[in-house]
Amino acid sequence: MTNPEIAASPQAGALWPQTLVGVGVLLTGLLLAMGAIDISSEAGYGGVGPNFLPWLVSIVLTICGAWIIWEARTGGFRELEAAPDEEPAYWPGFVWVSAGLLLNAALITTLGFILSCTLAYVLAVQGLRRANGQAAANQPRTWLLDCLTGFLISAPVYWAFTKFLAINLPGLTQTGWL
Repeated sequence: MTNPEIAASPQAGALWPQTLVGVGVLLTGLLLAMGAIDISSEAGYGGVGPNFLPWLVSIVLTICGAWIIWEARTGGFRELEAAPDEEPAYWPGFVWVSAGLLLNAALITTLGFILSCTLAYVLAVQGLRRANGQAAANQPRTWLLDCLTGFLISAPVYWAFTKFLAINLPGLTQTGWL
């Protein structure tokens, strides 16, 4: 039985894609939970074991997936603006962001965590700036500020993981600071 208000809405065609996104998120959460079963629950520092974060993420993803499915099946995302038909996807921005992610994965053991994440940040931000039509994307000052911002984000993350949590991340030097 279908709701006549939903069938008459302009977003009625978007309900199945929204539902599929919810199913994908729900399945991701359930698969992560299946993987978390094999992780040791032996308590570490602070009484939290290594399986705590995977379980937390899997529970949150499962709840979010169920919520997305519920939203989609009860009328869809009500605040979602209709996508304009005349504006195609901005593929160069997608290429910039993808290049950042792929180069990070490829160079993290060569450049170290900080520099490879800085590179990923710079390329992703450039893709987003260009997709947004910002004229400043090509200016050297913007590139320099993006590099500095990426470094200021990735360095504390690296130091927090290596110095405080004793989790080994690839570094550029053996000192543990870069």
